[in-house]
Amino acid sequence: MLTIQSFVFSPIMENTYVLYNETGECIIIDPGCYDQQEESELRSFITKHKLTPKLLLNTHCHLDHVFGNHFVHQTWKLELHLHPAEKIVLDYAPEAGSRWNLPFRNYDGPLHFIKGGEMISLGADQLSILEAPGHSPGHICFYSSSQQFVIGGDVLFRRSIGRTDLPGGNHQQLLNSIRTQLFTLPDAVKVYPGHGEPTTIGEEKRGNPFLT
Repeated sequence: MLTIQSFVFSPIMENTYVLYNETGECIIIDPGCYDQQEESELRSFITKHKLTPKLLLNTHCHLDHVFGNHFVHQTWKLELHLHPAEKIVLDYAPEAGSRWNLPFRNYDGPLHFIKGGEMISLGADQLSILEAPGHSPGHICFYSSSQQFVIGGDVLFRRSIGRTDLPGGNHQQLLNSIRTQLFTLPDAVKVYPGHGEPTTIGEEKRGNPFLT
């Protein structure tokens, strides 16, 4: 069974997730730690709980979701897993950092490409990959059918949706992704977004003003 720990990192207030199970293994999703203090917070949690990081995943590669990729790679020797359509976004991230006055060292290790329909495994626990482009061209979400949650990145928020005015964004594509990939999940599924508080599929189907 997976336990979810979240951290709010960087001036952009991005949600970083660590998922771990009874074996002590863990997955790090969208590490947004920007400075040494935030890197220490992530490392201290993993050390305190005696966890062994096994996978580094990105839902997408906008700068706030990849700030900590290099740190995680250097610290735990993990190689990055992402959708192939996100490589161009990852490559652009340092330029975006300069534009936002948030310079950082980008991940430069090996890349492993993952796509919708595939599974991510951590021991006996599994996450299915959902392709949900629109906020970015290769955005993916990680869904646990057994525990009824989804790590949703910047697709669906509490009473809001991901922005689509960044390079590679497409508003209609995002709405279609939400309706076909997320709103087809059970209403009880808890959504852990890339920013802000968790919500549920049912709450957003009933009250999200962008999707009524």
